Formats: sequence, C-alpha cells, structure tokens
Amino acid sequence: MLESVGALTGSPWIYAVVALSVLLDVFLPVLPSGVLVITAATAAAASSTTVTAGEATRQVPSLLVLTLCAATASVLGDLVAYRLAWRGGDRLDRAIARSRRLTTAQERLGAALSRGGGALVVIARFAPAGRSVVSLGAGAAHRKVREFLPWSALAGVAWAGYSVSLGYFGGQWLGASWLGTAVSVLALFLAGALAALVVRRPPHTRRAPVVNGAPAGS
Repeated sequence: MLESVGALTGSPWIYAVVALSVLLDVFLPVLPSGVLVITAATAAAASSTTVTAGEATRQVPSLLVLTLCAATASVLGDLVAYRLAWRGGDRLDRAIARSRRLTTAQERLGAALSRGGGALVVIARFAPAGRSVVSLGAGAAHRKVREFLPWSALAGVAWAGYSVSLGYFGGQWLGASWLGTAVSVLALFLAGALAALVVRRPPHTRRAPVVNGAPAGS
C-alpha cells in the first residue's frame, strides 16, 4: 500500500481518495481509512526528505490539506449517517432495538448530550465502528443537530490530526518503510482499543443519598 499511495502523493487525487475513504467508513467500518491516512502522511514524510533547496523532485502533499480533507469527510459522513437514521422510520428503530450495542450507545449518548457534554462522541471516533454507532444512535434518538455537530467536528479534527501526526512523525523517525507505517498503525489501533474500553464501560450509577441510616425514599 505504501508504494501505491506514494505514487499518488504528487497528485491532488490523494486528497480525493482519502476523503472518499473516510466518508464511506461510517457506512463500511471495514474500510481502512485510518491506515490510508497514516500511509499518505508517511509518504508525505518520505517525499519531504527528497526535496532540497532549489530542487523539488516531487510535489509534496500538504499535511494541513490532508488533515482538513480527512476531518471534513469525517464530519460529512457523520451527518449523512445521522440524517439517514433520523429519517429511518420504524424499520430502523426496530433494528436498533434488536442491537444491544446500538441501544446502549443511544442511551449513553443521549445522557451525555443532555448534560452538555459530548466527550463520548470524540472518544467513540477512535473506537472500531464507534463512529457508526454514535452517528446512527444520535440520529435515531432524534438528538438536535446543534448538540451533535460540534462534537462530531471536534472528533473529526482530533482523529484526523492524530492519524496524520502518527504517519508523519513515524515516517520521520523510523523512515518511510513498512516498519514506520506498521508502528504508526499499531499506535492507532491501540488508541482504538483504549477508546473501545471507555465506550463500553457502563456509566457510573449514582447512589441514593442516605437519610437517617436509610436510603432516601425508603
């Protein structure tokens, strides 16, 4: 993959390929969009070492543009999934009701957004299929777009920035080789595994206040 993506780094098509992969990833979580972003950033790191003063042997892709493409595609994909789930109707509601994972995510997301916090949206962006679960859950629960969109944007920027940084610095420190790419991808997967643990952890339940040695309301 590194060689194939490296051949695209001198063309604007690299941005379109990355954006399309990230956009579709919300519907097809098996797509290696994170791996593609890392590989593109690693190829950019390799290209930067071939550019000397007064001599540009290759057009180096902009890491900023790469990050913006990935982040924008992430937010757009989230919004499309959110809108589709919003208008999904009874069939989608029944499908979500049959999935414990979707039901739990929907409940937790609703509670988090109602408290004015959406860190769950950001964390879930790093978890495998977490982006799909959260976007569909928010839409099916008819959460207001102004509650969901800012956190989706923050999640997209955080994920894109992290992925691009992994690829670039991995390529700078370990070289634009399969080793550098593999180490960067491993770091992305470790972050995803940690995010999955946080998302799946049940929320803390509040204990009822004790009044005269007995729980309130007893």
